[in-house]
Amino acid sequence: MQNLQLFKSAQKASRKLSILSVDVINNILLEVAQKTLASIPFLVAENQKDLARMEKSNPKYDRLLLSESRIISIAEDIKNVAKLDYPVDKLLESKTLANGLKLRKVSVPLGVVGIIYEARPNVTFDCFSLCLKSGNVVVLKGGSDAEFSNIAIVKIIHEVLVENGLDKNVITLLPASREATEELLNAVGYVDVLIPRGSQSLIDYVRNNAKVPVIETGAGIVHVYFDTFGDVEKGKNIINNSKTRRVSVCNALDCLLISKSRLSDLYQLVELLAKSNVIIYADDEAYKILVEKYPSNLLQKATQESFGTEFLDYKMAIKTIDTIDEAIDYIAEYSSKHSEAIVSENQEHIDLFLKSVDASAVYANVSTAFTDGAQFGMGAEIGISTQKLHARGPMALPELTTYKWLIEGNGQIRS
Repeated sequence: MQNLQLFKSAQKASRKLSILSVDVINNILLEVAQKTLASIPFLVAENQKDLARMEKSNPKYDRLLLSESRIISIAEDIKNVAKLDYPVDKLLESKTLANGLKLRKVSVPLGVVGIIYEARPNVTFDCFSLCLKSGNVVVLKGGSDAEFSNIAIVKIIHEVLVENGLDKNVITLLPASREATEELLNAVGYVDVLIPRGSQSLIDYVRNNAKVPVIETGAGIVHVYFDTFGDVEKGKNIINNSKTRRVSVCNALDCLLISKSRLSDLYQLVELLAKSNVIIYADDEAYKILVEKYPSNLLQKATQESFGTEFLDYKMAIKTIDTIDEAIDYIAEYSSKHSEAIVSENQEHIDLFLKSVDASAVYANVSTAFTDGAQFGMGAEIGISTQKLHARGPMALPELTTYKWLIEGNGQIRS
């Protein structure tokens, strides 16, 4: 294992980090934010090296881009994390047993957190700040698309750590190679948990091949159901925002489900999408409605592959649905359990949808673009968990902790 020493060093750093005071942690975060702002020209220049290798037409280009305004926003996010409550050493439960044993259940860091991610250098900042504030060491395996950007970011963070007399192995960036990915997946005994962030194929690969425990995050096959009782004005704005705000993120809309009784309103619901050149893959009934109205170069007939697809692009499918029960069944079959929404003015339908749909975030009359840790008032986020064990939905500081029992006695033995 070529990177074994890096894993050992991360594990050692984890033990030191667990006794660091929250004041020191907050000070480091603030210094990283300041050094990041002072390093904007350097970061932009290194990021340009990555951007030069990618076509601007690639939807990942926007994710990869580090502009001056984005770096300023990232620095503010780091400062905000410093202001958040420290999630470690919180008393979760306490009791004294009949035999005199005093039990306390307290929150503790997960330990060493491994992150596997693609062309999103902002994730490097997010993961470091959240992991440090929750007492965790982070081992990063970024994609080759963002190699120069990630190296530059970690260089800045390492400088701050060393200047403060701390072990720079609090954050480790592995080489951008497939071999490093394989080693991280198999780093049993050194890495406590893996969190993949990226495409469905990346997440599937990590889940199917990792020996280290995995928290599944990120992939979003997102639906909006426009109900029989939906409001057109709300619907068209929600659909447009969910689809076009940022097409390359996991909470972006992939499939519009529309009640058959409201097909006459379909063009009005999607007309804003044409301004963003969104390609629509419409089923037969929806196609008949749109063929004379929606731009012909942006309208195609749907195939089976159009449904259950995370596009991450200016593309969207439309499926005609007879009843709300059919919509719920359809979502159950095709959803990745990320974000799902209903547009309706019928409270019974809203309640049924909210209770019946199995996803980490279920919306009524709201854009799915809000599935985000910062939008939920959690500061930044480490990812959005789509599974049910340990954490679900946006994961921030509390979700990066576990707990242990502390037991004190006075010589008791068990008979």
